Amino acid sequence: MNPSALRRQRLLLVSFFLLLLGTIIVGTGIGPASLSFDRLLPTLLGNGTFKEDFILFSIRLPRIIITVLAGMALALSGAILQGVTRNELADPGIIGINSGAGAAIALFYLYFPVDAGAFIYLLPLVAFAGALLTATAIYFAAHDKRFGLQPVRLVLTGVGFSLALSGLMIVLISSADRRKVDFIAKWLAGNVWGTDWPFILALLPWLVVLFPFALYKANRLNLLALNEPVAIGVGVNVARERIVLLLAAVALAAAAVSVTGGISFVGLMAPHIARALVGPRHQLFLPIAVLIGGWLLVFADTIGRNIASPDGVPAGIVVALIGAPYFLYLLLKR
Repeated sequence: MNPSALRRQRLLLVSFFLLLLGTIIVGTGIGPASLSFDRLLPTLLGNGTFKEDFILFSIRLPRIIITVLAGMALALSGAILQGVTRNELADPGIIGINSGAGAAIALFYLYFPVDAGAFIYLLPLVAFAGALLTATAIYFAAHDKRFGLQPVRLVLTGVGFSLALSGLMIVLISSADRRKVDFIAKWLAGNVWGTDWPFILALLPWLVVLFPFALYKANRLNLLALNEPVAIGVGVNVARERIVLLLAAVALAAAAVSVTGGISFVGLMAPHIARALVGPRHQLFLPIAVLIGGWLLVFADTIGRNIASPDGVPAGIVVALIGAPYFLYLLLKR
């Protein structure tokens, strides 16, 4: 690997890590219940008042950590999808995977009441099942027997599934209990709702396992991103690798949206920005894309919860305001 590319990657990793850390510090210190910046470190070290401890450890820190982890998972999912499908427009939100997870969560939440403690840990599995079924249907609908997977057809099919599943969720909530309707409506808007420490434990293992797995598969992703004849020529089992990597992408997206709601465009923008900075090799841009994804979502959530009162603007809407023009730009460019 080119030494200059590696140096550039390391410099960018440090830069984006510092940017993420700075955004976390700002997000921790501002909000309806303010916590002055000079009290952050003492409170973090256990020397805060009861009020400061409550604001930091019960309100701000779990929400920020969940948002960062979810942004990282969505970015990694988007990067894998773009490599596997050879489609710059692939994103778990745009092509319907998030909607599949959301429909499964809505059904589970409305019709399968379980203990609150178990609900937190079952939610990513339920979301994964719904997202997997949707991704399978989209894959077969977009696949052509003669030409293989059609990238543009994949996006159009995914958008169609996304709209259909969003409609299904609206039908489901039309006759549901008011409190349950509020939850699903917040999920649809991309409102970060899983804001307690158990949600971190439910989300973290998926990222801990699948991020190293994606790096391990980086060479396979490089080959799949070129074209099928090249991958087959060097001995890659294209069908198997594609299915395994799609499963990883679906799992990451499902785990993320199960605690943050239907958030799109993070998985589109983060890989694009990273690829533009260090080139198309997955070994180089995946770690940067993950950091950018975490920063994008925590930045959007920090803005959203501070620009309107009392509930703020959902992070999904803030991200969409940034991501929709970017998506249109890429679509026109294609």
